[in-house]
Amino acid sequence: MRAIESLRLAWRSIRGHKLRSSLTTLGIVIGIAAVIAFVTLGASLQEGVLGDVSPDDRRNVYGWAAEPETEGGPLAGAQPVFSEDDLDEIEQREGVEAAYGYMPLSTQALAYEGEISPQSDALVAAGPSYIRENRLAEGRQFEQGEREAVINPAVAGQFEEDVSVGDELTVALQGGQRTTVTVVGITESSEGLSPFEGFEPSPRVYVPTDPFYTEDAAAAFPGGDSGGANNGSDGNETETDGNSSDANDALFLAIVVEAESTDDAAIEQAKESARSYLESEESDASALLDDGLEVRLQTSAELLQQLEDVLNLLQNFIVGIAAISLVVGSVGIANIMLVSVTERTREIGIMKAVGAQNREILGLFLAEAVILGVIGAILGTLLGLVAGYLGAWYIDLPLVYPLEYVVLAIVVGVLVGIFAGLYPAWRAARTDPIDALRYE
Repeated sequence: MRAIESLRLAWRSIRGHKLRSSLTTLGIVIGIAAVIAFVTLGASLQEGVLGDVSPDDRRNVYGWAAEPETEGGPLAGAQPVFSEDDLDEIEQREGVEAAYGYMPLSTQALAYEGEISPQSDALVAAGPSYIRENRLAEGRQFEQGEREAVINPAVAGQFEEDVSVGDELTVALQGGQRTTVTVVGITESSEGLSPFEGFEPSPRVYVPTDPFYTEDAAAAFPGGDSGGANNGSDGNETETDGNSSDANDALFLAIVVEAESTDDAAIEQAKESARSYLESEESDASALLDDGLEVRLQTSAELLQQLEDVLNLLQNFIVGIAAISLVVGSVGIANIMLVSVTERTREIGIMKAVGAQNREILGLFLAEAVILGVIGAILGTLLGLVAGYLGAWYIDLPLVYPLEYVVLAIVVGVLVGIFAGLYPAWRAARTDPIDALRYE
């Protein structure tokens, strides 16, 4: 019996039991679709995260102080230990282009044109270069010493009338202080600008550390004793008492150190320069580090690698679960093929009586199992690609199809068909023709 004849007979058998064949391939379809969909979402998420890191961001070194046993991502267990003097000294070190503090500030609400929007943790105090020019949709960076702010589209669009560059926005801080900022720029997206914020969209108002942290809000944190924030009961700007020494007492939760270039050696040099100073007795941070804290300095690449490791672990976990579905699907094929051998025992006997060889009977049933596996793989791949596309579109991620997994899915479908059909086919081939003809 020729191979083409075996395929024709196998296909005729599958078409003769459409419902049974469909249910048999269902496990393969679900398993492969799950693998393709989740791998597509994982690849799209990685592309989305990595795409948020511009070349300039890659030269940043992010630092915070926490207890050595603290686990988690950036800022996990962070304590404010970095002073303005520390930042000034680090900026003078070899290989360091700039250094500035980072401090998320708790807020109660944002107000614009008499409309109030409750908002917590919306204020982020940092240096001007934290807002890259290429991340701005309009306007410019804020300047240190000015009551200016850059907002993201989530803030700009949350009021009845959109906030524009040049408008004034009132921020109610935790504790009752209110301050007014002039909007000088709007970022192009609402996603976080660094690993400190994460990369999920959220309303954020970016302001300079001076005066919004060093003068207005430092009193709320250990080491901060500005006392300069007067409640703006009339809703206007807060005022400070001008005590510069108090402002210098402000301690930052984290620092950002910029290397002179994106070269790996330059980034490593900036990192080591900052570390050697912060751990020396010259720094203000060293006194607080004696309390069991240690400085963690990590580059953008290192932080992203951690995120990629987590994503890969999650992806492998999901693929493992989907693989169980493939095993269930292969068991289903084997089971149905055994039933098919039993139902067609008499037919096998007739085929052998007219001269069919064992290898031809083996090939016939094996072809049927492989066809079921291939059909399941193709349908599962198509379903997985569609599910991956819809998922990426819904989460607003750049779509990335891992084509190597598509090829792998087809191969897995064929292998599942072969292994699942091998024993039933062998059993059919070993059937005695006399017993088969007597079977009823």
